Amino acid sequence: MAETTTATPTVLPKGFRDAEQGWPHLDRIPHPPRRVPLLGDVLGADRRTPLQDTLRYARQLGPIFRRKAFGKEFVFVWGADLVADMADESRFAKHVGLGVANLRPVAGDGLFTAYNHEPNWQLAHDVLAPGFSREAMAGYHPMMLSVAERLTDSWDRELAAGRSVDVPGDMTKLTLETISRTGFGHDFGSFERDRPHPFVMSMVGTLSYAQRLNSVPSPLAPFLLRTATRRNEADIAYLNSTVDEMVRTRREASGNGDGDLLDRMLDTSHPETGERLSPENVRRQVITFLVAGHETTSGSLSFALHYLARHPEIAARARAEVDQVWGDTETPGYEQVAKLRYVRRVLDESLRLWPTAPAYAREATRDTELTGVHPMRRGGWALILTPMLHRDPEVWGADAEEFDPDRFDAKSVRSRAPHTFKPFGTGARACIGRQFALHEATLVLGLLLRRYELRPDPAYRLRVTERLTLMPEGLRLHLDRRTATAAPAPVTVPDEVRSEPRCPVHGTDD
Repeated sequence: MAETTTATPTVLPKGFRDAEQGWPHLDRIPHPPRRVPLLGDVLGADRRTPLQDTLRYARQLGPIFRRKAFGKEFVFVWGADLVADMADESRFAKHVGLGVANLRPVAGDGLFTAYNHEPNWQLAHDVLAPGFSREAMAGYHPMMLSVAERLTDSWDRELAAGRSVDVPGDMTKLTLETISRTGFGHDFGSFERDRPHPFVMSMVGTLSYAQRLNSVPSPLAPFLLRTATRRNEADIAYLNSTVDEMVRTRREASGNGDGDLLDRMLDTSHPETGERLSPENVRRQVITFLVAGHETTSGSLSFALHYLARHPEIAARARAEVDQVWGDTETPGYEQVAKLRYVRRVLDESLRLWPTAPAYAREATRDTELTGVHPMRRGGWALILTPMLHRDPEVWGADAEEFDPDRFDAKSVRSRAPHTFKPFGTGARACIGRQFALHEATLVLGLLLRRYELRPDPAYRLRVTERLTLMPEGLRLHLDRRTATAAPAPVTVPDEVRSEPRCPVHGTDD
């Protein structure tokens, strides 16, 4: 069961709340120089890369700062002590910030976009949490293997034709098929298509539109984004109709999902209250899982493959672990995935540098002081910049910008303070599908490392595209098929400890 967010006597207002409303001494918090009247801190900004612009300011202004754009002021936090204080569930809770709120027309009160006071969040969480238990995860494993086989079949064809592979595109196909089949018994046929499935195009459209809304003055949005708004409405309609058809098919079949997530949504009552999810909320939850369940994991895998290709010595060490742990096993079992501890470190280090959900917002549930320095009124909020938290040299060292999976060996993990690694958010509203995503990604990396040598394009330089989530742009890799498995080299990984922070649903720290 998740921790229950501290109740408040009245409901906080909806909609955007300017920083001036929540931070009485806003003047203590630095902001960029050359602030322009009315427009704010927009000089040199690129609306296509707002996060990366903000990271640049973070390095200049320090662990807490503010930015203003078109009359809206935001506070950003990334210092480890500040982030740890905002993880206190007795004083802070999730804030549905501007970018997330922009997704409510499609996801409504789904798990990711629900306001804390909306009852369907806790209802859905309690109904669906057993769907991510150890037993449930073991049940998903064979389907994950089946989808991964379709990926390797596709990559084998590209290799035979002498072509490089489109990593972000193929990881998107993989993760969409994985969540749609394991969770909802639906096959999008992604690997049989030359172009992305229309569901993916509509999903990318809604995410991109939500981000664009943040960079346009609110009163002018209906005029400046008229065409984009019509396109977004069409995207939402397509997402809704696709999910409605999935639900209708399942209902007509009288449930044939073997207790998958959709069966739980349709047939499971709350264990204590007996409540069930409404048809409208079922649609919102399915969309939430399909979008969030594949968009972030595809990015995580893409960044990890980029770093493995750029660091052949790390790839060799990870590959040696796969050879040693899996041996000649054709299809690794569920328990064997958790034994890939170094591969998991590679994934964690990729998530450290580029957490694909790169920020989360926290709001004060009562008047308080942040680290005893910054007064906050109830309802005041800030955005936690996880890429900067994960690069804090006081936590991660002077080489924090470098890729080094050994940061996640058991000794290093134990030595770090809590709340310094937050790729899945924090507290009661942390990502419910975290273990699903980590198992899937570790399995896929292990399978790809065992089958291929990865070669980068020497001319490629990492570019990151932003659509609320992060993804490497234009990343292609060349493949060489491993003709024979070399004798496994020894891998020095402590057997007694996994480099796995505690699940935020069950604990208050990392």
